[in-house]
Amino acid sequence: MMTANDGLKQELIEQFGTPCAVIDLDIVDRNIAHLQSLCDAAGIANRPHIKTHKSPFLARRQLDAGAIGITCQKLGEAEVMAEAGIENILIATNIIGAARSGRLAALQRRIPLKICADNPVSLAAYAEAGQAAERPVRVLVECDTGQKRAGVETPEEAVALAQIIRDDPWLEFGGLMFYPPVDGWPATQLFLDSARGGLGELGLVADIISTGGTPNLVNLGRLDGATEHRAGTCIFNDRMMMAAGVAAIGDCALNIFTSVVSRAGETRGILDAGSKTFTSDTGGLDGFGLIREHPEARIHKMAEEHGFLDLSGCKAPPAVGDIMRVVPNHVCVAVNMFDQLVAVRGNDIVDVLPVAARGRLV
Repeated sequence: MMTANDGLKQELIEQFGTPCAVIDLDIVDRNIAHLQSLCDAAGIANRPHIKTHKSPFLARRQLDAGAIGITCQKLGEAEVMAEAGIENILIATNIIGAARSGRLAALQRRIPLKICADNPVSLAAYAEAGQAAERPVRVLVECDTGQKRAGVETPEEAVALAQIIRDDPWLEFGGLMFYPPVDGWPATQLFLDSARGGLGELGLVADIISTGGTPNLVNLGRLDGATEHRAGTCIFNDRMMMAAGVAAIGDCALNIFTSVVSRAGETRGILDAGSKTFTSDTGGLDGFGLIREHPEARIHKMAEEHGFLDLSGCKAPPAVGDIMRVVPNHVCVAVNMFDQLVAVRGNDIVDVLPVAARGRLV
């Protein structure tokens, strides 16, 4: 007998084919409300990161739920969001290329942006953009307290950059930005306390002290002085967030629907979704996604169009033509592979959302 879920699978393949990225709006709305409630309880403003969904429609839902603004990873994402009427935007990466190309000045002329920097070269490019836009650029100093990504590594470096910002007429000091390791919040507190002392000697106050990361939602409220938090993945969640212990399978709003197109061997099979769907980012996990119908199966290898299945652990392996729902390891990069997301509520297709900010490299 066909189940309601089988009916949705049939409708999806008839209307869209596979692979197809599908989001459950009931789970999305629940995840949005959960993030907002966590921020409200901690007394921290919510500035969700849109790099996960890249959709003005979903960004607007987050704002309507109480977010004060949004975070973007690229200027191109900010351009898309601004075009949709969203103006309170923080860009959370050094954007030297966008500044030197003139695109930062063009957008800064339209809306007052907040962007980050961890070096004087970025600051010089931002100052030129501010002058060209005839509007000073507000800059947060990015600080590293253990992730070993971008960010200055000492409070003294942060204060030195803040002084450059203070002394440039086309820059404004906005505050400090952190992405602490989950176990690195005590060190972040020491960094912040020292930096605030140095800023005070310059006559500066960090109006924004921004923290980030869905895994760090367990730490909300632990950093004395934090004003807002940037979390992105939690709107959809993924296998990485499940592994981190911050999401369960029922919190995963996005599934890739993919067909089994070959069963040439007893313990192997082929999906029609490969690296052009899931990307090669494993997120440090075994395989490339969790198959909801067959969690004991492994997507152990990928080609551009194919996902290679290891079915040796399956008592009742899938057959050719079966449609599988896969929770990707890293949902942010998977979303970037799709032009659209099919939105459902329960087993009903209710909308098709363009991934408007996908592929924005600058």
